[in-house]
Amino acid sequence: MTSTPRSVENFDIDTKSMNATKHEHLEITSDGISWTPEEEKKILRKIDLQLMPIMWLMYLLSYMDRTNIGNAKIAGMQTDLNLTSNEYSICLVVFFVTYVVFEVPSNMLIVRIRPSVYLPIIMTIWGALTCCMAAIKDYKHLVALRIFVGVFEAGFGPAMLLLMSSWYKREEQSKRFGVYISAAILSGAFGGLLAGAITGGMDGAAGYRGWRWLFIIEGAATIFVAILSYFILPDFPSTTARFSERERQIACARLTQSGVTAIAQGAERMSKGKSFILAIKDWRTIGFVLGYMVIVGSSTLSYFYPTLVNGLGYTSTVQAQYMTVPIYAVAFVCTAITAYFADRIPNHRGLIIACWLAFSLITSILVCVIYNFTARYALLVLMAAGLWASNAISLSYAGATFGDMEPEVRGIALALVNALGNLAQIYGAYLFPADDKPKYLLGFGVISAMLGIGVVVYVIMHILTRRKDGLSKFF
Repeated sequence: MTSTPRSVENFDIDTKSMNATKHEHLEITSDGISWTPEEEKKILRKIDLQLMPIMWLMYLLSYMDRTNIGNAKIAGMQTDLNLTSNEYSICLVVFFVTYVVFEVPSNMLIVRIRPSVYLPIIMTIWGALTCCMAAIKDYKHLVALRIFVGVFEAGFGPAMLLLMSSWYKREEQSKRFGVYISAAILSGAFGGLLAGAITGGMDGAAGYRGWRWLFIIEGAATIFVAILSYFILPDFPSTTARFSERERQIACARLTQSGVTAIAQGAERMSKGKSFILAIKDWRTIGFVLGYMVIVGSSTLSYFYPTLVNGLGYTSTVQAQYMTVPIYAVAFVCTAITAYFADRIPNHRGLIIACWLAFSLITSILVCVIYNFTARYALLVLMAAGLWASNAISLSYAGATFGDMEPEVRGIALALVNALGNLAQIYGAYLFPADDKPKYLLGFGVISAMLGIGVVVYVIMHILTRRKDGLSKFF
């Protein structure tokens, strides 16, 4: 008896089904470990769920705690404490001095201490210090508290950069850094709304001025999230107890496949001195420090948003608080879109940053020559969008470029970029003196010059990183 042959159509369907099944079970091998794409997707989702939400919330409150002084200033703090413009600038500067000094030592510690313990501790302390600001009686008290907030908050930023660059492959980092930076952006928007509601609605409650309530409420929220983070925040891929042994192996192997050097459990640690020397001798560290100094120095604008908006014609204090919200809202949208596309074209991150800095440069120059209040406000919104988008991509660019460094060296290199970049905020605190109101030509003129330097730096970094052997396919 002759069997009836299957139709060509059925044969094609069976072949496609077999190929699909084969693809589903295709294994990836790296560092002696094999896994399927499905396993990697599940682990990536787990990393995102355990790391990104709590990290985002922690950074939201971190940024709010360091910038709420700007909202408190125009809500009565300057009058109550009899602060001069120069004294207010000193209050900003002392924070950044200790913040910069303690960043590198902090990242030397975190590669040896569990991040899930270290970060909640320092966050609880700076939250308590923020609450204490409600009790200040004079300028000296404010300076002292700002110094200590800088000491303890110094460890947060570089630790988060190290954690993200230690969990994600190079081509996965821009979107995550975009999410991270969005916390700072939304803290500005939310901080403006919250400051307006608190300083306007709670002024005089229990005998306290509204700006004092601002410090109490935001400091208490920081302490609460710090305690919560202890139960959620993962450690490094090879050491976290929140992943199974199999998941830890795959998490480390996928990084090796991407060219990222993972922190190995039980491995011998490189000495602090050697790590520091290797980090500062690497030309990439120098390049990213210069570039980030330009971005952060220009972004000191954010500490003066309420003051600038007030000076642009919105004379009501509460209205000035609320008018800062659109600045952050537009920046959030631009940063999200930029971060999404940066991972799709990771070999052009340097050019993306250069383009945004050039855009902000144009708006800054226009602010110097246009004095219409509405037009200047619109330009301020656009300028901030370019600066925030550049900030997010510059961090992912540095983190991905440093991926082949030993973990101890990478931690110090990232801390140096963040620390020395933030050093720019020291002189940035003096860019907008009260007597320069309402044009603020000094501030916008200096920022224009810095942005021009930034465009050149990132174009050069784009060219040099693409030429570096072994990294051209990523950059």
